Amino acid sequence: TQVVFITEDVAAKFREWSKRGVRFHRVPRLKRIKYEPQPAKSAAASGGSGAQTSDSAAPAMSPGEQSPIWGGTFAAFKDLDGNSFGLMSFDHVSREIEAQRRAIAEKLESERRVAQELEIAKQVQARLFPQTLPPLRTLEYAGICLQAREVGGDYYDFLELGRERLGLVIGDVAGKGIAAALLMARSQCAIALDQPQRFLRSVNQLFHENTTDGAFATLIFAEYDDKVGRLRYANCGHLSALLLRSDDTLERLDSTCSVLGLFKEWDCSIGERRLLPGDTLALYTDGITESFNGAGEEFGEQRLIEALRRHRELSSQALLASVVDDVQQFSPHEQQDDITLIVAKCRRN
Repeated sequence: TQVVFITEDVAAKFREWSKRGVRFHRVPRLKRIKYEPQPAKSAAASGGSGAQTSDSAAPAMSPGEQSPIWGGTFAAFKDLDGNSFGLMSFDHVSREIEAQRRAIAEKLESERRVAQELEIAKQVQARLFPQTLPPLRTLEYAGICLQAREVGGDYYDFLELGRERLGLVIGDVAGKGIAAALLMARSQCAIALDQPQRFLRSVNQLFHENTTDGAFATLIFAEYDDKVGRLRYANCGHLSALLLRSDDTLERLDSTCSVLGLFKEWDCSIGERRLLPGDTLALYTDGITESFNGAGEEFGEQRLIEALRRHRELSSQALLASVVDDVQQFSPHEQQDDITLIVAKCRRN
């Protein structure tokens, strides 16, 4: 005797065959059944009928394994050659398969939408990074962002402000819609170039209105005047920029205001430095200082300062590459956070 498990649509075919003379006996709907590791015993073998127990319809399974199933219909019959068969049909099987099919289809559609949104976000973010570097007489500069994910949270930019002025921007952003807000903020630079506070208030408003609750950004906006070597800056809750003087002394450009996006009403103060020939300025995100080695040690600010001093005689582009290489040598495992760095060097006369 064989016990065969079939779905309701297949069972319908056997019901049709029964009209052609195949003898079978139907039993009532079954209560809950559990598969258990026991040999199959079919009611068809003994010619009996009734609700099946775990002894009567149990396929081979691992010892102790149980899998609950729900009721269906059992049919015992003989074919024209006298062979006995038992058929167990579970109505829920078709419904379960259909439910799983729908769930898989919904998951695939969700993954497709996420992939499409990520691609759009990547395109938006690519537009945020500078494509050209406006030339300056007294300053050479370079920037890099190595993203840890498809769409990262770091941002940097160089803005040509006119009248021999350059804007340097670096930020670490969190929350949906930030990239779009930054893009809109950049488009508004033309109406706020002479007023850094006005520009940043505009950025804060855009963040606050276009991001989810709790989203915020830390950011440094610095304006360099190529004619007089003056640097005016606002540090919005970001890591202190490092100014390495030509005599090897170090100055930190600390926060001048709170982070962007958390508060509707927001204002900031402006700091100022004079850059001299041989000075090196570094703006960075925490993906550099919070890179870990195998012993769990952070790269940290001090190692960054030492790297800047060690490579300071290189060009800005070569200095940038050397510092990033130092970080990656220190932390050779998979990158966990975006690594973003801007280096600006005041040319010697």
